[in-house]
Amino acid sequence: MSAPRRAVIAVSLAALALVGCEAETAPLKESAARPVQVASVSFVADVVTRDFVGVIAPRTETDLAFRVGGKMLARTVAVGDRVRAGAVIARLDAEDLILQLESAEAELAAATSALAQASADLERFDALRERGHATVADFDRKSLARDEAAARLERAGRSLDLARRQVGYAELRADVDGVIVATAAEPGQVVAVGQPIATLAHLDGKDAVVSLPEDWFAGAGDATATVSLWANDGRSFAATLRELSPDADPVTRTYRARFAVEGADNDEAVAFGMTATVTLAKKGGDAVARLPLAAVINTGAGPSVFVVDEADRLALRPVTVTGFTEEVALITAGVGDGERVVSLGVQKLRDGDHVRTVERR
Repeated sequence: MSAPRRAVIAVSLAALALVGCEAETAPLKESAARPVQVASVSFVADVVTRDFVGVIAPRTETDLAFRVGGKMLARTVAVGDRVRAGAVIARLDAEDLILQLESAEAELAAATSALAQASADLERFDALRERGHATVADFDRKSLARDEAAARLERAGRSLDLARRQVGYAELRADVDGVIVATAAEPGQVVAVGQPIATLAHLDGKDAVVSLPEDWFAGAGDATATVSLWANDGRSFAATLRELSPDADPVTRTYRARFAVEGADNDEAVAFGMTATVTLAKKGGDAVARLPLAAVINTGAGPSVFVVDEADRLALRPVTVTGFTEEVALITAGVGDGERVVSLGVQKLRDGDHVRTVERR
């Protein structure tokens, strides 16, 4: 190789080495701003909600029973039947009651005749006494006999009224509109006075019955309640706490509560026994901001979020988290209302990065 050619090669190598050194010592150019998705912080009053599963039940149930005893001839209703006020539920054999009615009618007739006889005797003795043919003592006895006959007539009349009523009691009738939810006697059975024959659920009130745990016992009355039916998705009713048991169930340690379902009295779509969800909502403590779970990062110093400032620079800021749900984290401190927080991909960011924001949808 000639000397001039060696000189050219040496100069080229020196130039390449110089360029490499300049590349190593030259400062790195700032990379392009990274796009990030952000969400705005909004503090609202903390509302705690919880769902409880229960059933729709009648507000009032009545055990229907005969006022007189006897052999039941027929029962005209079955479980599930809707009945109107005055409808016949069951009938007794009224033969003995009819005999008592006839006996009362005969007693009334006899008492009427006895009063007529006593009144006539008193009139005659009064005439004799005025003429001096009867003593005052005899007149007083006839007067007392007439009063006794009048009292017996009054008693016979009341006995007749009672006998007539008892004949009417041989038919058991519904006193209000309702649904038969249970039966307790069959035709041919001899029943006693007051023995339940059927149970009538009134239609003038429907409740959602649930069991509440101890932590909801005190606040159930102040909570806002809504009732939704499993059989009718999307439809809900306002509800009001009507009754809360003061004693916990010894097995489940829960308190039985009844919520009045408003507007469901005449709604046939709300049937007794349907499964319902009672949602209770009550105010909690401080106001909270609900941020996506992906916005929270923990680098070992506790939960933090990346806040985007006005210059689109990131600032890693610690926050106070009071709880988590399936989708959001509940933040009470560390960020301000209206600030922008990175809501996705925070594990790939660093404090001080320059970013380009994209609003979260």
